[in-house]
Amino acid sequence: MRPVTPGPGEELNPGQETVPRPAATVILLRGGSEALEVLLVKRNPSARFMGGAWVFPGGAVNRADGDGDPALRAAALRELEEEAGVSIPGPESLVAFSRWITPAQVKIRFDTWFYLAPAPPGTVARADGSEVVDARWYEPASALAEAEEGKLLLVFPTVKHLEQLCAFESAAALLEHAREREVRPVQPRVVFGGETARIILPGEPGYAD
Repeated sequence: MRPVTPGPGEELNPGQETVPRPAATVILLRGGSEALEVLLVKRNPSARFMGGAWVFPGGAVNRADGDGDPALRAAALRELEEEAGVSIPGPESLVAFSRWITPAQVKIRFDTWFYLAPAPPGTVARADGSEVVDARWYEPASALAEAEEGKLLLVFPTVKHLEQLCAFESAAALLEHAREREVRPVQPRVVFGGETARIILPGEPGYAD
């Protein structure tokens, strides 16, 4: 069963709801019109938050990034270069794909925009060795299969995005779809059954309870 529980370091919040911090993530693509692979990086296992998880490169917006959409795109470009050693031409290379807001029941929260970007020809990803310790290209279905086998630790948003990407045969087809896509915010919920916490999406049973 694919993970539906909070990820490493996602501490549940019994008190006042935390205001989510703006963040940006890059789903880097390669394969052109022939295939679809995405770049995943492994967070340092010693990290308090999401330690050991394989994620798309990204991070929070800094004050120096400014505000609004330009700030999100600046953060996306910076984090991609810092974590994976990959530079892309500029903010116009980023195609908005989705917006996810951490459940209100979690203490550390982000309001994250996910952007698609084609990898420049000859791109070689290199983990920074600090925040992330590995970087690999995966077909979306292969990453999900390895997670099922216990070879990869994937967190809920990564799983759900990979599941969406499985519907596309090529990077080009995905980018074409995304350019016509209206981005609407998605905010999962954490629900409890006894001592177990699980995450559900809008529209799933129990979300509106």
